[in-house]
Amino acid sequence: MAVLPMGLAEALRDRYLIERELGRGGMASVFLARDLRHHRLVALKVLDAGPAPAVGAERFQREIQLAAGLQHPHILTVLDSGEAAERLWFTMPFVEGESLRDRMRREGPLPVDVALRLAREVAEGLEYAHQHGVIHRDIKPENILLSAGHALIADFGIARGLDHPSGETDTTTTGDLTQAGLVVGTPAYMSPEQASGERALGPSVDVYSLALVLYEMLAGAPPFSGASVRAAMLKRFSSAVPSLREARPEIPQAIDTAIRKQLAPDPANRFPSAAVFVEALERERPALARPRLAARIAVTLGILAALGGGLWWARRGAEAGGKAVARLAVLPFENVGDAQDEYFADGVADAVRGKLSALPGLQVIASSSSDQYKRTAKTPQQVGRELGAEYLLVGKVRWQKTGGGVSRVQVSPELIQASNGTTRWQQPFDAPLQDVFRVQVDIATRVAQALDVALGAGARQQLTERPTQNMAAYDAFLRGEQLSNRVGITDVDALRRSVASYEQAVALDSGFALAWAQLSRALSTIYINGSRPEAEAQQAASAAQRALSLSPDLPQAHFAQALYLSGVRHEHARALEEVTRARKLAPTNAELLSMAALAEQQLGRWDDALAHFREAQSLDPRSVATTRRLARVLLWLRRYPEARQACDDALRLSNASPDVLDFKVATFVGQGDLAGAQAVLRDALPELDTARTLAHLGAFIGLFWVPERQQREILLKLSPRAFDDDRVSWGITLAQAYLLEGNVRASQAYADSARIELEDAIAANPKNALAHGALGVALALMGRRADAVEHGELAIRLEPVATNGVTGPFLLHFLAISHLVLGDQEAALDLLEQLLQVPYYVSGPWLRIDPTFGRLRGNPRFEQLIATR
Repeated sequence: MAVLPMGLAEALRDRYLIERELGRGGMASVFLARDLRHHRLVALKVLDAGPAPAVGAERFQREIQLAAGLQHPHILTVLDSGEAAERLWFTMPFVEGESLRDRMRREGPLPVDVALRLAREVAEGLEYAHQHGVIHRDIKPENILLSAGHALIADFGIARGLDHPSGETDTTTTGDLTQAGLVVGTPAYMSPEQASGERALGPSVDVYSLALVLYEMLAGAPPFSGASVRAAMLKRFSSAVPSLREARPEIPQAIDTAIRKQLAPDPANRFPSAAVFVEALERERPALARPRLAARIAVTLGILAALGGGLWWARRGAEAGGKAVARLAVLPFENVGDAQDEYFADGVADAVRGKLSALPGLQVIASSSSDQYKRTAKTPQQVGRELGAEYLLVGKVRWQKTGGGVSRVQVSPELIQASNGTTRWQQPFDAPLQDVFRVQVDIATRVAQALDVALGAGARQQLTERPTQNMAAYDAFLRGEQLSNRVGITDVDALRRSVASYEQAVALDSGFALAWAQLSRALSTIYINGSRPEAEAQQAASAAQRALSLSPDLPQAHFAQALYLSGVRHEHARALEEVTRARKLAPTNAELLSMAALAEQQLGRWDDALAHFREAQSLDPRSVATTRRLARVLLWLRRYPEARQACDDALRLSNASPDVLDFKVATFVGQGDLAGAQAVLRDALPELDTARTLAHLGAFIGLFWVPERQQREILLKLSPRAFDDDRVSWGITLAQAYLLEGNVRASQAYADSARIELEDAIAANPKNALAHGALGVALALMGRRADAVEHGELAIRLEPVATNGVTGPFLLHFLAISHLVLGDQEAALDLLEQLLQVPYYVSGPWLRIDPTFGRLRGNPRFEQLIATR
């Protein structure tokens, strides 16, 4: 077992708290450490005493700088480095998973599809590194980590650049380096030229090692073996590579041939790059069955974004017919006509995006992410990296209005390869206005052809469908889309104006299914966001039904129906059925994935929800809403470090989402780290509205007790305005805060203010479970025992955990607080035991530091509960 080098912990104590050893390799020891500055767990790798002098601190730092610049989903990035206690060290994100070596030891030969996917992921990371002038030189199963089953290349921290900036050469002897296991690599996975001690090593050495790893994944053993490492290495120079098909006949000949070619002794006889090697593997790849592929990919995408520090998802994701699916972003088309025609140019881009999204051979980035690049000054390479897109479709639109009522549409689209900014396809279109739909079809068809996407009869039919024959109706529809921003906003006034436009569209063409669907979505969104007249709900239902009757295969119609069922009627199982139907028609639609996840979490299917939010995030990487939802699911699953990373991702996109900050604070509280939670809040407040931030923190998930003393004093003085005039949240929050201060009279007064509002809400909707639960808390704070328990228990009957995985735990929490305030400790503990058995953000460590439950401390049952949960 490795021993922490003497003096290292002391030298790093201001930056890292070293917790325990994780393992060791031939050249370094790895420790789990807590980054005190950023409040995160990291893997601290400490080079042994032997390799450190051989490399030298100055060169080591240069190489670490190269590695730290690698930001790719399949590369475990370097966070920090230095020299302390005469040891070189660097840190990487801590990955809860296993190495490829661990998996192969446990399972033996891997399924062919799994092995090929892992090889492709490693190859993508290597290709990226090679393009940035860095080779790894130690690719082996131990340096391939698996997070949710997907590959992360570790130990780029000791890679060397392809060319040293100063033109220096490595004067250390090959023997010394080999003995140390540093830089030259691990003998069992070295290429012949690497084993020979050649200094001018290129990317081919990494791809050779990858081919050895892939061979071992498929065969269960390396291709070359011998009585010693030296004997095995000699076979690489003198023996032919044994055929994989001798061990596993089901492996296609093309794959066997590609691996053997890559293992040629002479680099000139191998594939020129990792990308070409993977293309050869995939060219004849069979359509192997993989029923869990979509879910597993979905789970991984968000994790890799967090660990890799970037969103370069190029050539990842689902597959069609054994071929990697291209990822495309349709950026907003530039309006080069009158400024008032902006909505028309946006509509053309949206229509093309929609048609391309329906093709099974493409993954199209959602509009909520791609629309952020309107009039962008960023290069295609920057946009591609940020969106994880291989290709960008841009364009210019002019609506030329001529005399005599004849108008023409001129569209100039351009398909760009994001990696190098080159044009893949470009063609201008000029047609009468009434032919705008044909232009949209032509653009989508030509893009598909340029990307080598096969168009079956069904796909061609989908492409050619016209939403309406009435151009005036289409114009009204596009104006509605502009107002509603595709119904992705909560501005009720804008939504009401969009409703008027959609209503005009369906009045002009009663068979316009897409306009009916969007009308329903707008009405449901208005209802969900606070304006709840039953007439609008009924109108939303009727519009969705009309859309479905007109076009049963229209994904937007099923989405509208699902939104109504889930958001208005709370019939989440039926909503999920609608989404499932829609996803068969549009499997990579980010909105449908998010809607599925929202319904699944309500139904308590949290793992499914997590997988779908991951997948939605991959298709909508710049969406704060999607990333926030992902953070919430991870928080409810008590996966606090992952939830914290998702919060950081969302905050990097925008710090204007107060609930994301609340979630991040909660990730520390969930681990019992009050100081960490307070530090997050303290760091964030200078850039935010203090009153509103504290109000939201107190009201959203009951963290009013987390702020430090000075901040709590501000909270106690807040008016309802800081709570957006929500007198229920204001009253309940301050009532609990004053109770913790010992001011019972003030607590009862604020609780009574909340009671008045809640009773009015219940009178308007007697089945409002959350209102009953909150009223129970208010009545308990006022000392009205029987009434408090009655409303709390009614709330749980209305929305039990079994049928509502989100609201149900909240209601258990509410009733537990009520019982505790009333002094019924055993009843409170009964509820807490239930609460800790279901997904919810509260944990044992949370309860340990939450002063709301302070009076339970010392209770043997409580102490046992928080010790085991």
